[in-house]
Amino acid sequence: MSGLVAEHAITRSVRDSAALLDATSAPEVGAPYYAPPPARPFLQEVAANPGRLRIAFRTIAPTGVPVHADCARAVEEAAELCVNLGHEVTEAFPTVDAELLINSFTTVWSVGCAEDIEGLAFLTGRNPTPNQFEELTWALAERGRAVSGAAYLLAVNALQTIARQVARFFLHYDIWLTPTLAEPPLPLGSFDSLPDNPLYGLERALAFVPFTPLCNATGQPAMSVPLFWNAEGLPIGTHFVGRFGEESTLFRLAGQLEAAFPWSSRRPVIQIDRPSDRPGHAFEEVR
Repeated sequence: MSGLVAEHAITRSVRDSAALLDATSAPEVGAPYYAPPPARPFLQEVAANPGRLRIAFRTIAPTGVPVHADCARAVEEAAELCVNLGHEVTEAFPTVDAELLINSFTTVWSVGCAEDIEGLAFLTGRNPTPNQFEELTWALAERGRAVSGAAYLLAVNALQTIARQVARFFLHYDIWLTPTLAEPPLPLGSFDSLPDNPLYGLERALAFVPFTPLCNATGQPAMSVPLFWNAEGLPIGTHFVGRFGEESTLFRLAGQLEAAFPWSSRRPVIQIDRPSDRPGHAFEEVR
């Protein structure tokens, strides 16, 4: 989808994440674009000293949606932790046109959904029908089919313009710290389509993840670190964005954060919606 899709994995340790990226990050032969090769394996960066980083932080969403107090508090505590670790921390943020970002992102994403469905039809020799897909996927594809070639390229150009604006911000900062999400983790089903609005899941997601799509557009490396937990025992992610092609900086910082605030042994309480044997409990807790 013109670079919007980024694939990696969730791990319990910085070491595992680095080792996995070492195993998967080499450019594919013939790839038209790829990130600069690292100076050394990412696994060697985990224990390396990150030095004194210039870190900007922001708790206000670029799109203006509300940010839950737990998510804002996690960033503020992470900023304080970074100060205590010797980094230079300033409240600052890149200026981008949020409406242009959302509209362009949605255009490229919807055309990508249409392309995916058409590609599956070509490979299987079957005509796609709505009952074969989730309602949101089909609705996005329908929107994508209505986008002209010129409108698609305008959206791609807009995202590339935003990427250049953000790159200029990173001439002055090494890291940008934000909440990962605008709200604590939500129950399964929160993004299901509504009977009268198949695009509800997308609309709900835009309010839930106002920070991360910018990295999809710019191609910058980013990591979500579970440093803090709220009163309900749920992990609240803090989102660290690095300069383009500098995953190594993120791994060095992640290793330092993990040593200061270990998280691998922590587990959230899982709430299962089924009758409990204990009076007064509507759900069962599993630890």
